[in-house]
This record gives sequence, C-alpha cells and structure tokens, in this order.
Amino acid sequence: MENYIAIIKQWLGTGSINIFGLPFSGKDTVGVRLAELLGARLLSSGLILRSAGDKELLKDLAAGVLAPTGKFKDLVLPYLKREDLAQYPLILSSVGRWEGEEYDVISAAADGGHPIKAALLLNVSEAEVKNRWEASRMLQDRGQRQDDHDLEILDVRIKEFITKTMPVIETYRKRGLLLPITANKDRDTVLRNALVALYDMAMREQGKDIPIEQ
Repeated sequence: MENYIAIIKQWLGTGSINIFGLPFSGKDTVGVRLAELLGARLLSSGLILRSAGDKELLKDLAAGVLAPTGKFKDLVLPYLKREDLAQYPLILSSVGRWEGEEYDVISAAADGGHPIKAALLLNVSEAEVKNRWEASRMLQDRGQRQDDHDLEILDVRIKEFITKTMPVIETYRKRGLLLPITANKDRDTVLRNALVALYDMAMREQGKDIPIEQ
C-alpha cells in the first residue's frame, strides 16, 4: 500500500478528509490510522466538545443528542484555522454533524488551507452497531463516556445520525466528495478499503488510469 499512500498524500496536500458513520462504526479508529499514515492531524468534534468543560453541553452529549450548532461553531470551527495546524493535512472525525453545519465546515476548512477533499461514510448496520456496543461494554474499552452507558441513549444517537447527519452526508454526495466504505469488517480491512477509495479518487481527479488489480 506504500504507493497508494504516496499518491494520496500528494493529492491531499494540506487538505482534509471528513469521516462519518453511526456510533461504533470505527470513525476514530480509522481516523487515527489514516492520520498516522498520511502525516495528518486528527480532529474529533466529539472530543473537542467533551473537553470544553461546558456543563450544559456535557449534559446534552451524555443524553445522546448533538451539540447545538452555536456551540459547535464557537468551539470546533476555530480548530480548522489554527496556525499550528496550517502545515498539516487534517483528518476530521464527524466534524459538522447537524444539517447546515457542513457549509460552515467546508468554508472554514478552505479558509484555513485545509479544503475538504473527501468524506468517508463508514457503513455498518444498526444491528452491528448494537453488537459492537455490547462487546465494548464487556471490554470497557471506551473510557467513561456517559453516552455509551445505556442502550436507550445509543438509540437516541442512532436517531440523531439518521435525522440530522444523513442530510449532511447527502450534501457531500451531491458535491462528488462522498466515498462509502464497507465497515463491517476487521480494522485492517476497513482501513485498506478506505485507502483504496481515496487512491481511486486521487487518481481520477488527476486524470490517471486506475490499475485493474489493486
């Protein structure tokens, strides 16, 4: 995959890749590994919001609902224009989840020198999400996140994704930026699927032929 990675890095420059998916679809896992391979910096909107210390916001997040757009704009968007990140490409973990926020994200990313080059959608079924939630509960591998503790809250998070985030994803689709990724596989396979999709996009945008065998 070294040649794939080199092609993607050249195409990406200091641009950004936004990753979406249901809870437990592997957004942060894929994001961390992509950032390592591409020399990028990972920005997770959830992590930024949870670390803000806003009690009302934490209460909302713990209940499984998305952060109000105003707080998202105040707390998350400035990261896209930070001078200490200007020289790096960015991997965004679901930055801009509520319908309408995607336009602010696209604009702020471009202004910060990180134009969004692709949006990955990690596709898993709701049944798979709940299986992964059960496994995570047994392993205790996600720290003390309040929104992971209750199945009813997980259902709220799934509903929030379907009603509020799917329209965001549709915007990326209409702009030709969306890359659906089958994510109900092991981590290495999902990462490879993402790299192949990004490589194919990079090659197409540069007008190059894609080898038949990958």
